[in-house]
Amino acid sequence: MMVRSTHLSLLVTKSDLDMAQKAAELIEEQCNEALATRSLFNLAISGGKTPLSLFRLLSSPEWEKRIYWERTALYWVDERCELPDSPKSHYGIARRELLSRVPLTRFYRIKGEAHPEEAAEAYERLLRDHFCLGRGEAPRFDCIVLGLGNDGHTASIFPGQSAVEEKSRLVVDQYIHSMKSSRVTMTFPVFNNARCCIFMASGKEKHPVLSTALNLMAEPTLPAQMVRPIEGKLCWIIDEAAYKGA
Repeated sequence: MMVRSTHLSLLVTKSDLDMAQKAAELIEEQCNEALATRSLFNLAISGGKTPLSLFRLLSSPEWEKRIYWERTALYWVDERCELPDSPKSHYGIARRELLSRVPLTRFYRIKGEAHPEEAAEAYERLLRDHFCLGRGEAPRFDCIVLGLGNDGHTASIFPGQSAVEEKSRLVVDQYIHSMKSSRVTMTFPVFNNARCCIFMASGKEKHPVLSTALNLMAEPTLPAQMVRPIEGKLCWIIDEAAYKGA
């Protein structure tokens, strides 16, 4: 039996800006730790509305200088199968709010405009190449930023989908029946091998799933609950509305 030593911390903030500030501080900490011993800081980000305040803060004049962007490699944990210029594209959002404003040159998007299966296979090959992975190995990201859906999904791993059970693939395509759309997503073998996973969740509508998602002692039932980094940190940053449900 594998022994887990996931370290969980919970930070409750008053506003989206405070939540972004805490997340930025953790990213800065992980960046400094990585570059103290390695040449690159490997960061993976999510899409959706929650990280917008984080992107805008990181691209501000103050934070643009606090992160070593020239030594950062940026990846996406998931992507919608849309053209990169679509307002729904996770890459497109990050490009507008972050990439166009910081001196980051190493960024590797998931090609949402490609066939979902081909896009997933191509991104897995990219990860295996960039991280020099052997058979059965997963990349060791320095930091992964995740979100939480009202149904407990994270990245594009939804309850009841095949990706929940994935143990070997690093990236898979998923058709989300409830949304009638396809997604490409990294999987739990990637998340659970990270040095640090940061969850960001805001809004009172997230309150009902939080008590389950935060319970590492119980058998996991929600995708978000299944993110348990082995020899890594797990940090939840939520606002008061999500914490109190009001």
